[in-house]
Formats: sequence, C-alpha cells, structure tokens
Amino acid sequence: MAESAVKKKVKKENLLNSLYVEAKEKTLDPSLIDKPVLERLPSPTGWRMLILPYRPPKATKGGILLAEKHLDETQVQTVAGYVLKLGPLAYKDKDKFPDGPWCEEKQWVVFARYAGSRFKIEGGEVRILNDDEILATIKNPEDILHN
Repeated sequence: MAESAVKKKVKKENLLNSLYVEAKEKTLDPSLIDKPVLERLPSPTGWRMLILPYRPPKATKGGILLAEKHLDETQVQTVAGYVLKLGPLAYKDKDKFPDGPWCEEKQWVVFARYAGSRFKIEGGEVRILNDDEILATIKNPEDILHN
C-alpha cells in the first residue's frame, strides 16, 4: 500500500484501529506506527512505558469469526504487547538495571496478565507499565498462547 494511502487510511479510522491489519498471521503491523500517530498517544512519565497490547486475529485458523466481545476480553487478558514509548527515566537506575534496559521501543514484550494501568483511547486500549514489570522480550506475539 502506498504511503499516502496509508496516511489517508489512518485519518479515516480510529487512532489505534488503524495500526491493526486484517490477516490471519499478524494483527498489528508496526510499520504503520508513524510519528503523527505516536504524537497523539500519551507520553509516559518517569520510569513508565506505553504498551500497545496484542490483539488476536478476528478469525481462527479454521476461518471461524470471533465475537468482538471475545476479542476485547482477550486483549485485556493478554500478556504480550508492543513498546510504543519509554518515559524519560525508564531503565536509568543503574543500581536496579546494572546490565542495561530490559527492553526498548519498537519491541514485543511479555508482562504479567493484569500488569500496569489500562485505559481506552480513541480506537483501542493501551497500558502504562513500570520499567520493572517486563518479564521477557519476544520476536512474535503469536509465539505466546493466548487464552
């Protein structure tokens, strides 16, 4: 899709909904997260980070469409997310993080099921987590089984 077509699509759709693509293999396309979208999202303060929770595909591998309520519940219960922004003090405590940051922006991470503060913004939900709430980094959220 041409860059101008993507930008027009972002303007027409809700802020976060525009970041998800219709596909069985991938539901979030990080390449669609551009500067104008990031600027509209909340900026975490202190040692916190802004996470976009993983949202599962809208259909099973067998082609069965899932109810929107089920998808919303799964997103609330997810343990995987994409790091959108780090606060200015995230991972700066050298005593707490002697080996450096546990994760960085534009990385998929795993966190505790109900960790952080969840809130809805236009088109979806984001979470703000403390820097020490990250449990692991992952390459693909599909590698984690979601209930």
